[in-house]
Amino acid sequence: MVNYKVTVSTGNLAGSTTFNNVFIKLVGTEGESEQKWLIDLNGPLDFIRGAVASFTVSCPTSLGKLVLIELNKRPHVLLPEGSWFPAKVEVKSPEGNTYHFPIYRWITDSEVHRFREATALTVLEDKHHLGQYSRQQELKEREQDYRWDVYLEGIPHSIKAEGPLSLPAEVRFSFTKTTEFLYTSATALAELQLKGLDECRKPWTDIDAIDRVFCCKRTDISDYVQEHWKEDAFFGYQMLNGANPILIRRCSVLPKNFPVTDDMVFRNGQGSLKGEMKRGNIFLCDYKRLDGLKANTINGKKQYLEAPLVLFHKRPDDKLMPIAIQLKQTPGPDNPIFLPTDSEYDWLLAKIFVRSSDFSEHQLNTHLLRTHLLAEVFAVSLLRNIPMVHPLHKLLVPHTRYTLQINHLARQLLISKTGVFTQFSSSGGEAMITILKRSLSSITYSSLCIPDDIVERGLEAVPNFYYRDDGLKLWDIIHRFVQGVLGYYYKTDKEVEQDPELQKWVKDIVEHGFLSQEGNGIPKCLTSVVELVKFVTMVIFTGSVQHSAVNSGQYDYGGWMPNTPISLQQPPPTKKGTSSEATMLATFPDVNTTAQGMATMWLLSKQSSDFVSLGRYPEDHFCEEVPVKMIKKFQGELKVLSAAIKARNKSLAVPYTYMDPDLVENSVAI
Repeated sequence: MVNYKVTVSTGNLAGSTTFNNVFIKLVGTEGESEQKWLIDLNGPLDFIRGAVASFTVSCPTSLGKLVLIELNKRPHVLLPEGSWFPAKVEVKSPEGNTYHFPIYRWITDSEVHRFREATALTVLEDKHHLGQYSRQQELKEREQDYRWDVYLEGIPHSIKAEGPLSLPAEVRFSFTKTTEFLYTSATALAELQLKGLDECRKPWTDIDAIDRVFCCKRTDISDYVQEHWKEDAFFGYQMLNGANPILIRRCSVLPKNFPVTDDMVFRNGQGSLKGEMKRGNIFLCDYKRLDGLKANTINGKKQYLEAPLVLFHKRPDDKLMPIAIQLKQTPGPDNPIFLPTDSEYDWLLAKIFVRSSDFSEHQLNTHLLRTHLLAEVFAVSLLRNIPMVHPLHKLLVPHTRYTLQINHLARQLLISKTGVFTQFSSSGGEAMITILKRSLSSITYSSLCIPDDIVERGLEAVPNFYYRDDGLKLWDIIHRFVQGVLGYYYKTDKEVEQDPELQKWVKDIVEHGFLSQEGNGIPKCLTSVVELVKFVTMVIFTGSVQHSAVNSGQYDYGGWMPNTPISLQQPPPTKKGTSSEATMLATFPDVNTTAQGMATMWLLSKQSSDFVSLGRYPEDHFCEEVPVKMIKKFQGELKVLSAAIKARNKSLAVPYTYMDPDLVENSVAI
């Protein structure tokens, strides 16, 4: 007889405990053990939350190299079936080898579940027939668990699920996450109800009264915004470092539909647009995706959503200043170009319309589509097509945490027919669908890869652009990490090209994420290690860094409604000299619309206590020395960057924290 020492670790999540009987079978290249009931003197305490218990499995002869284990549990006669969350199993063989079996999954039934030994293997390396069989069976099951669904025609596909509880257990929120999400949502709405704001359909009559919507929910930056929101310099700053830093681009030729002249923006011949464009000092934000849309009706009142063009000038003091705003795409006498030299409220109201348009562009394109919906496609394709033993699964699965459930809730609570966004934003409803479709058709591969995007937008030399500075450094750190890990497993381009699981993953992303649209540069297959590394870097960056950059500052910049109105209920001025403070207040959204928008932004910006920062991997999916070293190196580089960002921020009036690795979540989890 030979003995195998089996150590079972139960996870430390709420509800991880089971009092069911647990059984294991060891399967190796030379045979398999009998199914062994894991029982000792500790009895039911062996599988409580956080427990680590050891057992002996005896076999007549050696099983050879272990390939997989089979785990299952059965309820006691008097006890019901319960869930169990095993973290990992380690097996020490009689030859002295230690085999690792990462699990990190809920087992909710009495079925037999197979788990592979932790050494990462592509399908081409997985030579043993037992390994090949278990690989095929796993993918067969995953294709049933992770099915595609069409939520709306013309936007990325989603996971098919009737509700959060119908999602596979392994991708659902933890008990902690669920509790905190519900509590944050309930307390925000309760505060509004106590104040009577959620039902008040009246317009604002006093700008100071807006401050009482969430007087207890403030941040240092939201306070700064409230004080400085009218300033041109701060308006320009937000285009670089606010919640939507991906729209602005250098302007070398004025759009034909934006007839700004030198006399408008450079008084007394003190400069020229042509000269400043040549020097790289003119920038443009064009909200053309919003053109011609039917705005929402809220509280029985027609709302307004414009498609502005905004011109900026980088001054010698390095401040980016707005110099011209046209609120509609088609120029004409009823569509004036507003200038900083106009009356106070003409110019302020023009900026308010831009900020409201920016809210819709940000929420639907920058935030929902380009991070949430794409991250879901990346996750579903991974979980459908890549088995747990594959190095790509091990690398990417931490970056899928909670994404599928948070997106299901977003569809249910935000963009459904009764969702907050649909009911209370100017771009809710019919306009929302059009914006999402237009946005998807405009996505390019280069726009998802920040080094390419910055060059394409001509923003390499813009000063005080912290989104670019931190983003490029993070991209480089992630790229080196991905290159190190995947380069260990894929030595040649041919190995990439001939990996059918890898190619199916990319094919599904192209088909279900980008709807097989042509001309966007998204690779339809991967033919080299270099291509693979860049694509995987983009996937990780999108679901972690980019999401943080466009999500975490929502309440900072939207907590003071006049800076980011969710909707506007008066048309834009058609001639100058007609605006006043009363006009501005009448244009702002009603009290209940303001309150609902701010409550939602508060919820979406709230970090949960089980937050996992970028580069932290609580689950040990890799066991080989090289990738484990790569992870430690990755974490070290992130730590150095985090310290540098914190040091820089001490000298800034408005700290830019959204890409500090300590504050970037590993996945789209909120």
